[in-house]
Amino acid sequence: MDWVPDLRQLRAFVAVVEDGSFTLAARRLFVTQSAVSHSLRTLEEQLSCKLLDRSGKKIALTVEGELLLKRCKRVIFELDQASRDLDGLRRWGQTRIRIGTPHSLCHFIVPSVLREFRDCFPRCEPVIEAGDTTVLLDRLADAELDLVVGLRPRGRSDEGYRPMFHDQLAFVVSPFHPWVKDDEPILPTLADQQFIIYAKATETHRLIDEWLEKKGGRGKKPLVLGDMQAIKEMAKLGVGVGVVASWVAAREISDGSLKVVALPEPGIQREWGVFHSAGREPSLVEETFIGLCEMAFAAMPGREN
Repeated sequence: MDWVPDLRQLRAFVAVVEDGSFTLAARRLFVTQSAVSHSLRTLEEQLSCKLLDRSGKKIALTVEGELLLKRCKRVIFELDQASRDLDGLRRWGQTRIRIGTPHSLCHFIVPSVLREFRDCFPRCEPVIEAGDTTVLLDRLADAELDLVVGLRPRGRSDEGYRPMFHDQLAFVVSPFHPWVKDDEPILPTLADQQFIIYAKATETHRLIDEWLEKKGGRGKKPLVLGDMQAIKEMAKLGVGVGVVASWVAAREISDGSLKVVALPEPGIQREWGVFHSAGREPSLVEETFIGLCEMAFAAMPGREN
C-alpha cells in the first residue's frame, strides 16, 4: 500500500477520538465539521479500512483505528515537539551564529559584542571567521555565514546592509618624525615617505592606493602588512608612516608612543556596517547581534557623523 499521510487528516482523526465528537474536534482544529468528516472519510479510503465505529451513540475505535491512533499520537507529538524546539531556537538562541569580520575588528569590537551576546544567549555558539570583507561577503552570499561586520565596498547596494560607523584614515608616526617636530608641510614630502599600509586585496588598501596616486605620493614602494599591530609597531620605531584609523591606534596615541597626523583634504573616509542575507529578514539572534554591534560602534573613538 502506497500511502502518503496527510498531517491534517491525522490531526482530525486524533481530535475526533480524544473529544468523542466531530463537532468538538472541529472547534479544536478551527475548521468546519464537514472538513473533519471529509478528512476522516478520505483517510479511511486511503487505508482501505474502517477506523471508527459510528453505529452507536458514542464514537468507538475499530481494531485498525486503535493501531493507527497509537502511531499517530507518537508522530504528532514528535512534530509538535520539533516545532517547539525550533521556536526555542528562534526565541532563545539555542543554536549557532556564524560571523565574518576583518582582523582589526577582532581586536576592537568583537570581544565586547561577544561578551554582551553571551549574556543574552548563553546557549548560542558564535563562530567567528576573520578575513577581508569582500571575501566574507562572498561566503555570506553562499550561505556559509549569517552576518558580516565590515567595510562597505564601493558600489554595494543598501539591500541586506545596516550602516553603523564612519571613520577617517590618518597618518601615525613616531614622535620624532619631521612632520611632528618641525611642523613640516605634508604634501611636498609625501613622495619621500615610506608608507606602511594594510594588506593588498582589501578595501582599505585600495582606498589608500588611490589617495596616494591622486596626491603624488608614489615615491617609495609601500610596506604592505596584514596586521594592524605590526603597522603600529613599525611606525613607533620610525620605520615609516602608518596609515590607519585613529581608533586603531588610540592606546598608542594616548600614551604618546605614536602621533597622529591628519591626511590633507580630501581625506579617506570609510563606512562600516553589518551585512545580512538580502533574501530573508534577520532572526532574533541575528538582530540582537546587529544591535550590539551598533552600540559598540557608537562608543568607538574617532566616530564621524
